[in-house]
Amino acid sequence: MKVLSPAELKMAKRSVLFANVPDQMLQDLLRKCYKSSCPRGGTLFVQGDPANFMYVILQGCVKLTRITPGGDEVVVAVYSAGKSFGEAIALKGGKYPVTVEAVQDSVLLQVETRIVFDTLRHEPDLAVAMLSSTFSHLHELVMEIENLKALTGAQRLATFLISLAPVDEGPCSFVLPYDKILIAKRLGMKPESLSRSFANLRAHGVEVQREAVTVSEISDLKVFVSDDETGMPKARRS
Repeated sequence: MKVLSPAELKMAKRSVLFANVPDQMLQDLLRKCYKSSCPRGGTLFVQGDPANFMYVILQGCVKLTRITPGGDEVVVAVYSAGKSFGEAIALKGGKYPVTVEAVQDSVLLQVETRIVFDTLRHEPDLAVAMLSSTFSHLHELVMEIENLKALTGAQRLATFLISLAPVDEGPCSFVLPYDKILIAKRLGMKPESLSRSFANLRAHGVEVQREAVTVSEISDLKVFVSDDETGMPKARRS
């Protein structure tokens, strides 16, 4: 494979897939991997293709989608640099349940499943990394379902904005990573519902000018997310 730049190597190590892999083992694996580019709008693989690879995003952003029986596109996830995907189904040896398309010009690390299995035979520590990655994605899906059921549209949007904020408290500004139509799909909303949610968040210090977002106080958004629709704090779950 092509040599990774220092920034790309940092992204690979940041992924759940490789975060717990010892350095020497990681170096050995990386020498057997592929680095590929996917331009914005390009398709990495489609739903139903054989799952022969798992991936780490080194640069850019991709969306994972499924086509419903009715022909609608459902956005399952949107991943940016430092995220991995495809591990569980690749290890199972099935077919990809989603289509992956680049939202931005992207560079990805392709990890061939065969190489992982060969390494597992004499490096059992890699199994820990594989399990960590699988459970991380499962946790993300559980949290996604909980948010869809428990939070209002404005609260889901606020949660999304909090995840993008460069600070944990205080004022901040940042740019939306992709267009609002994709954000709406990612949050399980229609574009008009997203517009209303942005309007509702003005009362909580959020101003949006095209892709630019300004938040007067991140802590206020966190309080808003933790409150129910009546403004009362949510009861603690046991």
